[in-house]
Amino acid sequence: MQVPDSKLAEIWDRGFTVVEGFIDPQSLREAQEALWTIYPRPEEYFADPAKYPQFEKSQFAGIRLFPFDAWALNRLCVYPDLIDAAERFLKTAQIDLYKGELWAKYSGAINYDQFHHRDYRNHTIVVPREDGRNTQMTTFILLSDVTSADGPTKVVPLAETRHLPMGVARTKFGTFAEQEVSVEAPAGSLMVYKTDVFHRGSNFTAPNRSRFAILTDFKSREWRWQGKLAWPDHSEKKVWDEAMAKMSPRQRDLFGFPPAGSDYWNEQTLRDVQTRYPEMDLSPYRA
Repeated sequence: MQVPDSKLAEIWDRGFTVVEGFIDPQSLREAQEALWTIYPRPEEYFADPAKYPQFEKSQFAGIRLFPFDAWALNRLCVYPDLIDAAERFLKTAQIDLYKGELWAKYSGAINYDQFHHRDYRNHTIVVPREDGRNTQMTTFILLSDVTSADGPTKVVPLAETRHLPMGVARTKFGTFAEQEVSVEAPAGSLMVYKTDVFHRGSNFTAPNRSRFAILTDFKSREWRWQGKLAWPDHSEKKVWDEAMAKMSPRQRDLFGFPPAGSDYWNEQTLRDVQTRYPEMDLSPYRA
């Protein structure tokens, strides 16, 4: 569904928003089923957690970087309504998709509690502007229901933290315990927030619970001091080739793929890009 203007306005006002029913039911079902090609099903994990010691290494051990091993998951990173929201929020069509992560958590694997922090420290080499210019759009797409027992993200509304200088990016445990909002929503929901917003991950409060989400972030193309992943470093994966072939020219452009009309395209590059991506329809670029 298209993100309403009122929800985008809420991001500027509170620092975050939640849109339920964002992903259409079929795409959500297909993405949920694709999870089990990458992660153990919850019932399999909890039947014998010792078989999956990798999830005990750190809070972030369940993260996989784009591209994932399933188009049903990859396409959510370039979901048309997500692109539309990013264009409207950032007020430009010249945007980059600068991060794509898939994150699985299982209760009991490790303590997922965090202190409140601002995300900008690994999204930019400077700091965000207090006036909102040069902002970034960071998102969670929930692939499982998140209740109070499922380690929900805890977000602190901007009104509670505007007194803190932007250079303060971390706090002690419990600093905003009374002010934080617990983001609880059904699968298919979208959470959007800004990198200057204090938030934290929380721990599960019940056994045999799991949580799955896709995190996709966007920025204006002109802001070179922002970013996180270098896509050429991930482009030798076979699933990258599949994803690029299945995307539209607009979706590829989010990763920096040369658009139609670029002076990059000539007879040689058309021929050799086709060799690299034999399943890709290059007719838009030939025009």
